[in-house]
Amino acid sequence: MTRAFDAIIIGAGQAGPSLAGRLTDAGWTVAVVERKDFGGTCVNTGCMPTKTLVASAYAAHLARRSADFGVTLGGEVGVDMKRVHDRARTVTLNARGNLETWLGGMNGCTVFRGHARFEGPDTVRVGDELLTAPKIFLNVGGRANAPPMPGLDDIRYLTNVGMMEVEALPKHLVIVGGSYIGLEFAQMYRRFGAEVTVVEMGPRLIGREDSEISDAVREILEAEGVAVRTNAECISFAPAPEGVCVHVTCQEGAPQVTGSHVLLAIGRKPNTDDLGLDKAGVELDKRGYVVVDDQLKTTNPGVWAMGDCNGRGAFTHTAYNDFEIVAANLLDNDPRKVTDRITCYGLFIDPPLGRVGMTEAEARATGRPLLVGKRPMTRVGRAVEKGETQGFMKVVVDAETKAILGAAILGLNGDEAIHGMVDLMYAKAPYTVIQRAVHIHPTVSELIPTMLGELKPLD
Repeated sequence: MTRAFDAIIIGAGQAGPSLAGRLTDAGWTVAVVERKDFGGTCVNTGCMPTKTLVASAYAAHLARRSADFGVTLGGEVGVDMKRVHDRARTVTLNARGNLETWLGGMNGCTVFRGHARFEGPDTVRVGDELLTAPKIFLNVGGRANAPPMPGLDDIRYLTNVGMMEVEALPKHLVIVGGSYIGLEFAQMYRRFGAEVTVVEMGPRLIGREDSEISDAVREILEAEGVAVRTNAECISFAPAPEGVCVHVTCQEGAPQVTGSHVLLAIGRKPNTDDLGLDKAGVELDKRGYVVVDDQLKTTNPGVWAMGDCNGRGAFTHTAYNDFEIVAANLLDNDPRKVTDRITCYGLFIDPPLGRVGMTEAEARATGRPLLVGKRPMTRVGRAVEKGETQGFMKVVVDAETKAILGAAILGLNGDEAIHGMVDLMYAKAPYTVIQRAVHIHPTVSELIPTMLGELKPLD
């Protein structure tokens, strides 16, 4: 027997449950299918637990610096890793439980636990249940990438999922991948007391950023004792008595690093390979992402894809915005589209990086005449007062239109302060609007107008 609904939502990540709420409020009958943990990556193995760990690591770091603030602590600062992980697990379980309760009590919503597979353009099987709906929404997310690398099958390695289960402090954590996820784990575990080495194939960390940001981030991490090995061209693995031997063959330094644990942080891939999408007429690109148009429709006009599986954003906030775009088009007669979205994201090391729009390199590639402003955090009163003066803020402006093209704040509260730039860019207002704004003192944001008043032509 086939059960009919107005809509089927496959996956309960950041977009799916919110869409279920909007659709059921509109009177639709909705089936939500989830095969594992409600909340997706963010709630279970991503943002929420990792940022909880970051907070614990910051507390340990600040305690070790207490004398800098005139505060005396007795004895050496210790870290109870079981309590650290218990705290992170509690945050996750509370969020997951609240989501399950919400969906379970939602009028018009039926929750199915199991693996969904398409059996036709509008039909999905979940175990013994056959579900059909004229509209189906994919919110299946992604997972850590573990590409074929020499010796990888011969060792035990961790991804961001496995790291959430490691309650004992690693003696030496070797992280393969010098990008956002890897660097957050690198700093937090160094602050917990582990020896940490980051191995990156490219010439610098976080290669998509401008080199001055990459260099500053490396300096911040190395100052805390994180070892960084870039230009690791031929990475391979082998078991070792101490754990795992990672061959790096860098131009400088020892040709190999031996660690007790290895974390792979080399990108992610979509969970699209076992859904039977070919039976639904849903096209994938060469990397396995669902091909979507500007309203997130797939090549099947009755199927939409939201979140990490569509390749149009790899963040919790872009997944939620996908839900907003779909709901606006379906329910509100509001023709929103993905290409209206401005890229913004954070790197949540300490101090954090907040980024929006183009990098300087991307802005240069447009050929437009540019203005640039930059201010070190050593000249930001709030940072000086808190004793956290690492980093800088930077903005790139179109000299003719006065539009902000991109900005970065690497420093105290940079992940929050950047939103003034984000909002101005969405308003399509010239930089002079924020330049003339009066901000609260003493804050990080108050120096943004000052920086904009000192713009100079970019050579």
